[in-house]
Parts: sequence; C-alpha cells; structure tokens
Amino acid sequence: MKEKIEKLFIAVLIPLFVGQLSSLISRGGFAAYQSLEKTDVSPPASLFPIVWTVLYILMGISSFLIWESGQDGKGKALSLYGLQLFLNFLWAPLFFGCGLVLEAFFLLLLLLAVVIAMTVSFFRIRPLPGLLQLPYILWLVFAAYLNFSVFLQNGPSL
Repeated sequence: MKEKIEKLFIAVLIPLFVGQLSSLISRGGFAAYQSLEKTDVSPPASLFPIVWTVLYILMGISSFLIWESGQDGKGKALSLYGLQLFLNFLWAPLFFGCGLVLEAFFLLLLLLAVVIAMTVSFFRIRPLPGLLQLPYILWLVFAAYLNFSVFLQNGPSL
C-alpha cells in the first residue's frame, strides 16, 4: 500500500512541477498580460492558479490509475499523456514569455487535440481516468476562446 501511495504522490507531483516550471519561465509576461484588453468573461488572474492546480492533480491521479492498470494500450496512453504535458508546458512561455498570442492559440488547439486523444485512450483502459480529464478539456476550450479573444482585441503579439 505504501508503494502505491508513493507512486500516486509522484504521479501528482509531475504535472504540478511541469506547470510550476512553465509558470516560472514565463512570469515576466504576466504584467504585460494584465494591461491587455480581454473579453468580459475573462476570469480574475487569481483564479488561474487554482484551476490549474486542480487540473494538474486530476492529471496526476489519472496517469497513476493508467500506470497501475496493467492493461494493453497503457504505453500509448501514457505517451499521449507525456506529449500533452510537454505541449502544456510550452504554452505559457509562448503566450506570456514570447508574447506570441496567435502561435500560442494554435499550440493550444494542438494541445486540445492531444488531450482529447489521451482522454479517449484513458477511457478505453479505465473509464474513471478518462472522465477525470473532462474538466481539463472544458478548460482548454475556454482557454482557447480567451487566447483567441486576446488576439482579436490586441493583435498578434503582446
């Protein structure tokens, strides 16, 4: 039991670490973002870290459940998981750090496609890990809307 708890802890720490590292790399662009025109439904900046923390925890739990499943297809599913973590890591530096708003939007669309493929793979192995990714998909759709709105209201770069 102790070994499973340790594996779960590691599985949750991985996406939290990736998210934190991405945020640290792009921190300088947050001030510029605050001054931009945003859509009326843009949440307050204080909400983003809370939402992302919950989503990263759900990612970690899901990856642990797949990792422990022993089912066929888990290698492909976890490869998609790794790819989406990498794409997720790249978005904030591209958007905030480099100010490449349109490029970040296209990266976000690619990330969304990979997350949907990962979710389907997870669901086929075990339904619960797939279902735990639905909030992430919904958030990415909303994030794509926010990202594209920033592009439309402010131009292609910050």
